[in-house]
Amino acid sequence: MPFILRLIPAIILLQTLFFKFTAAPESVYIFETLGLEPHGRIGSGIAELIAAVLLLIPKTSWAGAGLSIGVISGAIVSHLTQLGIEVQGDGGYLFFLAVIVFVFSASVLWMHRKEIPVIGSKL
Repeated sequence: MPFILRLIPAIILLQTLFFKFTAAPESVYIFETLGLEPHGRIGSGIAELIAAVLLLIPKTSWAGAGLSIGVISGAIVSHLTQLGIEVQGDGGYLFFLAVIVFVFSASVLWMHRKEIPVIGSKL
């Protein structure tokens, strides 16, 4: 079960990269609406790529989960404040995927909470 909790958000994050890095019209629309095109689209894509890779490596899954929570929180807040749940007739699909990434990543972070280094402690 823990591997599935890491795999699902990693797959979701990775599959969105194609749209972000190829400047697909849907991605451009979202980031133009947010006033963050193109830097926000590319920057969030890079952060999502790093988060997905870290999620897939057992020793760094806590870091990937934390990073993905940070990135996806921005997406969720953007949906709730500026974009709306449904974007360009997607039926809320992107929002739903963002919530899944958040919930699964939060579960991974909670499961690995004892592995998170404490600032100022000896490693």
